[in-house]
Amino acid sequence: MPKSKQQKRINLRDVAREAGVSAATVSRVLNSPDAVTPDTRARVEAAIADLRFVPSAAARAINSGRTRFVGALVPTLDNAIFARFLATVEQRLAEERLSLVVATTNDSMAVEAQKAQTLVDIGAEGLIVSGVTHDASLFELVERYRLPTIATSYFDPDCFLPTIGYDNAGSARLAMDHLLDLNHRHIAVLHGPAESNDRTRARLSGLAPPPDVRLDYFEVDIALTSTGHVVEAILAADKRPTAVLCLSDVLAMGVLFEFQRKGVSVPEQVSVVGIDDLPAAEHVFPSLTTVHLPVARMGSYAAQALARWVETKEEPSALLLESRLIARDSSAGVTR
Repeated sequence: MPKSKQQKRINLRDVAREAGVSAATVSRVLNSPDAVTPDTRARVEAAIADLRFVPSAAARAINSGRTRFVGALVPTLDNAIFARFLATVEQRLAEERLSLVVATTNDSMAVEAQKAQTLVDIGAEGLIVSGVTHDASLFELVERYRLPTIATSYFDPDCFLPTIGYDNAGSARLAMDHLLDLNHRHIAVLHGPAESNDRTRARLSGLAPPPDVRLDYFEVDIALTSTGHVVEAILAADKRPTAVLCLSDVLAMGVLFEFQRKGVSVPEQVSVVGIDDLPAAEHVFPSLTTVHLPVARMGSYAAQALARWVETKEEPSALLLESRLIARDSSAGVTR
């Protein structure tokens, strides 16, 4: 059986010839369509459709000097808060004709710096990172390449990087003040690893209770399954806390589930409060009192600011987004 003759791949010059324009004009239609008159753009787009031309990303990068993608470095994809953040970032970047490449760091500054270098090596035009504490080599990378880079989930107007985020210490204070207003004076505090996470450290710094309030601290991995032994310790204590403040909704929901398994009624016997306001927080039973962090808005603002920085070299200013308490059914007052 004779072999079929392989067709030549349609290229930019073929489209230019078909449309009666220069290859540079075709490139402008693909990369900066607003810079081309509507009539010319229509002719080029018709030629692209007729010839079934599929632009090569590599060729476009060579011709334009642009890869049109940015990178985001996040600790994990297992936490719904990062999934929601990245979904908003990607949607907003797409509106700016930019793509997103995501890398996870497992909360390791060394891994983050290595993956940042990899993203730069393959052409990332900008970066989004979590928090403000990073390995020195990452800051050196940003400075050496003059790379647009925005830090999120944290607000610090004095940071080397522009920050778009919320007040983590203030968010923790909102949760603490809510429990104090309900007359809780013995509170268990659950939080993720603090050494590798500046957001957690900031939230812990926001917990400054009055002298008559006792706080019991428990550090665990941020996972639904990591709260069992903490709940057992709380229930076994001679004097039990009347409330559990979790610095993450993931931990708060894990605590709720563990209390339910052990027949402990929330909030009648113990109150539970979280921080994040994940979508599931409203739908667990009882619905979770939590502090709403504006993660979706943060993603939209960060993507918009980074896109503008990449396109116009305009560095953004730090932006503080407001968090707020959402009182639901998992917290109640204590009668003394």
